[in-house]
Amino acid sequence: MKINPKKIEQVLSRGVDKILPSKKALEALMKKRRIRVYLGIDPTAPRLHLGHTIALRKLQEFADLGEEAILVIGTGTVLTGDPSLRLTSRPVITDEEIKRNIRTWKKQAGRVLDFSKVKIRYNGDWLLKLRYKDIVKIASNISAAKLFQRDMFQRRLKMGQTVWAHEILYPLFQGYDSVFLNVDLEIGGTDQTFNMLIGRELLAKMRKKEKFVLTCPMILGTDGRQMSKTSGNCVWLEDNPDQMYGKIMSIPDKLIPSYLELLTPLSLKEIKEIKRAKAREAKARLAREIVNYYHGKEAGQKAQEEFERIFRKRELPSKVPEVKIDAGQMNILELLVKTGLCSSKSQAKRLILQKGIKIDGKIQEDWKKVLQIKKGMLLQKGRRNFLKIK
Repeated sequence: MKINPKKIEQVLSRGVDKILPSKKALEALMKKRRIRVYLGIDPTAPRLHLGHTIALRKLQEFADLGEEAILVIGTGTVLTGDPSLRLTSRPVITDEEIKRNIRTWKKQAGRVLDFSKVKIRYNGDWLLKLRYKDIVKIASNISAAKLFQRDMFQRRLKMGQTVWAHEILYPLFQGYDSVFLNVDLEIGGTDQTFNMLIGRELLAKMRKKEKFVLTCPMILGTDGRQMSKTSGNCVWLEDNPDQMYGKIMSIPDKLIPSYLELLTPLSLKEIKEIKRAKAREAKARLAREIVNYYHGKEAGQKAQEEFERIFRKRELPSKVPEVKIDAGQMNILELLVKTGLCSSKSQAKRLILQKGIKIDGKIQEDWKKVLQIKKGMLLQKGRRNFLKIK
């Protein structure tokens, strides 16, 4: 099967940080034969965010070229816990948490991936069957010095933090995925470069085969920091259209170009034109495009209208969720938790002190306040979360 060289060039360029050891060599291989490419994601949380979609989209691009594409869900590696970009060890995850986390993953990833073209594999199927002698054999191919040279391990040691033995093993287990699957290419974020290169070395030593590594840029979150569930700055694929639109409108203006290029299917020509517009207009177009992609064509326009209603016209949302609360008196913290507007009394207290809570349009500043509950009372958290008592 011959692939148009221009299509290969596009896949190997847009949304790509680096190709190791050589873009030219990978391009030459793809012109010769069909390759096997995979992306691995550990199920550390039940939701996927826009940051995950950069590598997912790249995997789909290879699948669309006719390459053999595999999504590996790390049901084995997640038990060890990826130490990438972490200054402390990941908490141990249970089997129940893993099952809960992956319950809706296929549905979420299916918004980006076409599973008629992309296979799903679970690395627990082979990693959890490794015997002691298998692990020794794998580990004998990589020096301990190389594993300890990892930058975040060195930072931890300088800070007096601990590097645990199981964290040292993580790159070996992820690397063994490449060996077991006998791949030609692995895709991952720039934070995965070390792990993917260990896989490249293992494949070369255990199968005498070259593996290419393609790194995708990492996306920053709504607050300008690395997008992660820990930071709470994620745009989740499960967010409804209004939530998704509102979060994207809150990103720093400097992120608009990278979001347009990495998170939308727009052509580079269209993106260039959008960049010429004022920041607010460019961001609104970006938000519409992303919402349309995940929720359908008309969703973006409706979300924009709702956003304009709330934030520019200072009107209430067209639909305000209602919650049943019996009439009577109740402390404001208890009310905010009972309605589900706040997850805990401590969060409710913090938001009140930050003047982030309104009741019937009035800012609340007294967290000890006792309220008279009445039908139609309007609760507001921040700028976009509303609830009405029924």
